[in-house]
Amino acid sequence: MTLGFIVYNILMSKTVFITGASSGIGKAIAIYLHEKQYKVYGTSRNPDRVKDIPFELVKLDVLDVTSIQNAVDYVVEKEGRIDVLINNAGKGITGPIEDTPVAEMKSNFDTNLFGPIEVMKAVLPYMRKIQSGKIINVTSIAGYMGLPFRGVYSASKGALELITEAMSMEVKGFGVQIVNVAPGDFATNIAAGRYHTPVFETSAYKEKYAENLALMDEHVDSGADPIIMAKAIHAIIESKKTKIHYKVGGFMEKFSIILKRALPDRVYEKLLMNHYKL
Repeated sequence: MTLGFIVYNILMSKTVFITGASSGIGKAIAIYLHEKQYKVYGTSRNPDRVKDIPFELVKLDVLDVTSIQNAVDYVVEKEGRIDVLINNAGKGITGPIEDTPVAEMKSNFDTNLFGPIEVMKAVLPYMRKIQSGKIINVTSIAGYMGLPFRGVYSASKGALELITEAMSMEVKGFGVQIVNVAPGDFATNIAAGRYHTPVFETSAYKEKYAENLALMDEHVDSGADPIIMAKAIHAIIESKKTKIHYKVGGFMEKFSIILKRALPDRVYEKLLMNHYKL
């Protein structure tokens, strides 16, 4: 038996479960891992609407605990295990904090924080059973700083980063590794799925918010190829020793995190304000 044959079979035995795999970064990751011979199961709220994908899509809504459990049970029943969970499902939100309805803020946290927690809670019993597993939470570089007009999104992704730090220590004794991967701007359709607080005519933030909405969309449109994220995720899956935090993005995106740690608060704030023309 050759070494290549052994490695091939190890790869074939790995079952990967990816939430939010019908488009964007999630779809790119799922296709890439499928091509690398993993057994890939993606999820979507409406899998019947998605065509021409090489992996199986399972119905799952991160806001519905029963839906989550049914999807996880289905994959385990078919494969006997889940080796890798990639918590990718999420949604954007923009708006001045003062103008954004609290109900929309709570909805964003339900999708970006509590949804991933519920998926982890559904998968962890199976990983504990086999004393092995890897959980990869897709967060955002925006989660490392409070960005103007994206404060709720920054907060929800930053909260998931901290939850991951805590859970990493809690699950380590069961042979489970848990990490964050924070992407920068990638060319996806995330802008179409965002909740945009309306630009109210009477808002004190009307002009600056309108300008920044256009700037945000421009950043997404000119973003990097999602295949970069797919390759980074693949490398993490294959790594025996993982970090807790990974950043995947342009030089300035990653450097902005270093600057925040190094500079006085108000100096860093001024840099951000200049960038966002505030």
